[in-house]
Amino acid sequence: MSALAYPLALCAAGVFAVAALLEHRSAGQVPDAQGLAPRQLAAFVRATLRHRWWLAGMGCNTVGFALHAWALHTSALSVVQPLLVSSVLFALPLNHWLLGEPITAAELGWSAALVTGLSGFLITGTAGLAASHEPADTGPAVAAGLLAVLVVGSLGVTARRSGQGEAATLLGAATGIVYALTATLIKACTNVLVHGPVALLASWQLYTLLVTGAAGLLLNQLSFQAGPLAVSLPVITVVDPLLAVLLGVMIYDENLRHTPLAIVCEFAFLGLLAVAATALTRLQQSATTA
Repeated sequence: MSALAYPLALCAAGVFAVAALLEHRSAGQVPDAQGLAPRQLAAFVRATLRHRWWLAGMGCNTVGFALHAWALHTSALSVVQPLLVSSVLFALPLNHWLLGEPITAAELGWSAALVTGLSGFLITGTAGLAASHEPADTGPAVAAGLLAVLVVGSLGVTARRSGQGEAATLLGAATGIVYALTATLIKACTNVLVHGPVALLASWQLYTLLVTGAAGLLLNQLSFQAGPLAVSLPVITVVDPLLAVLLGVMIYDENLRHTPLAIVCEFAFLGLLAVAATALTRLQQSATTA
């Protein structure tokens, strides 16, 4: 594993945080699509594709994508994805600053606790994993993809019938699932690219990545429109790396530590993660209804 993966992933997290702020601002200025009706979605997509803030966010995402892909190629999926959780610590204070609102000590503290819990849980189990350049296991990859489609579809249907805060949480979870699949496909594409650009253009991984990436962008914007950034972003950043670790184990045969000490630490960090994510969501929902 290259030590370069750590700064690359952290830089990607910072860039993605700026992109999230721009995309969240865009989501609040385009036609409402929370009913998820085809006509609503079409109007939402058309307006979003022309919106200056979304286009600026996509510029940032392009830079973040390149850094992310580089990090994934030099290290294991289960190592890189946890580091992207730090985007929460970049995004939430910046969002308050742009809105001219003071960030509360409680929100900042729980944001730090969320990052600590998730990063601690994943790094305890995955730090030091070697990068894998082997092809993905096709059977588990197909099964994971089909299951993800079913779960994301169910979350979308439930979100359509839910209130604003709950919809943001559900759509954020769906976004996190799709982003984890996208990271898996990015890694697959970088493994194919070592054989040359022609091999990549002829691969199914590239075109699946394009479809998955587009779905992730749509769900991301819908989750941002459904509620405050502090509701949707933590959910996305929790689901994405946790699922990415599972996919790394299933598809790329990456290993997790399972010594008694590692297991105790992983459960402790997971408990902190759950408490922090719940507290952050409740804080924001209380602020919204106040």
